[in-house]
Amino acid sequence: MTLLTTQRLILELASKNDAPFLYELMNDASYIENIGERNINSIKDAENFITDKFLKSYSDNGYGYYIIKFKDSKIPIGICGLVNREELKIIDIGFALLPKFIQKGFAFEATSALYDYAKNTLKIEDIVAIADAKNKKSIALLEKLGLQFEKMVQLEDDPLECMLFSKLKS
Repeated sequence: MTLLTTQRLILELASKNDAPFLYELMNDASYIENIGERNINSIKDAENFITDKFLKSYSDNGYGYYIIKFKDSKIPIGICGLVNREELKIIDIGFALLPKFIQKGFAFEATSALYDYAKNTLKIEDIVAIADAKNKKSIALLEKLGLQFEKMVQLEDDPLECMLFSKLKS
C-alpha cells in the first residue's frame, strides 16, 4: 500500500514480498558499516524482520519504516522511516539506500516527504535523526533537512556512540 508519492518515488508499507530486497539491502557492506549488522542471513530472516519490526511498528505506533520504490517501475531502492526509540524517548527519522542509488537525490526526496508527513499529518512535534559520525553523506542530508547536531548518544544495542540531530528550538 502506498503511503506517499513524490516526483520520482513512492513510499510503501512493507510486506513479506519485500523480503528479498530487504535481505539485499541489509547485507550490503555500506548498510552494515553505517547502520549495523541486523543478522539477516536468509530471506526467512528478512520476512521475520519485516513482521517483527516493520509491521509491528505500523500496528503499535501508526508509522514505521517504508520501502522506497521508483514511482513508475516499482523497483525498490531503499527504506525510509520513523522509529520510536523507547530508550531515548524520541522519534527519529532514518533512511538507507542501495549504493547504486546514493547521491542522486532519492534519499533526500523520500526523507523530506516523510518528515513533512510526520509533522503535518501525524502531528509529531519533535523528530530527530541519528547518524554515525563517520557517515558524512547522511550528516549532509540531515543538515539539508534542517536538522542540526545536538549531542552524542548511546543506543542500547550499539557499541558506538551516535550523533543526535534535531531541529533547534528558535
